[in-house]
Amino acid sequence: VQLQASGGGLVQPGGSLRLSCAAPGISFSITTMHWYRQAPGKQRELVASITPSGGTSYADSVKGRFTISRDNAKNTGLLQMNSLKPEDTAVYYCNARNIRGAYWGRGTLVTVSS
Repeated sequence: VQLQASGGGLVQPGGSLRLSCAAPGISFSITTMHWYRQAPGKQRELVASITPSGGTSYADSVKGRFTISRDNAKNTGLLQMNSLKPEDTAVYYCNARNIRGAYWGRGTLVTVSS
């Protein structure tokens, strides 16, 4: 199963982007969704997570600016990113995990620059 991440692009500091992650073919309602990011020369880091029941958690660096959500009817995870900063520049990956396995998307590039 290949997740399909989209929504990245070039945005100015202070701007917003919304990332989507389609997860076809998995039991989405029992799946925890995660968003990771990897900046050039840095390790991949966990940005946000959402459980099947809707519980959320965030990295300290994005709290108050990013919002993770899910649409179980569409098997889609979402990451709303506001007040973007240059240090948010990275490739963003979605990850889905349930009792049947773990699945990754290819990543979508977010560049925050003036």
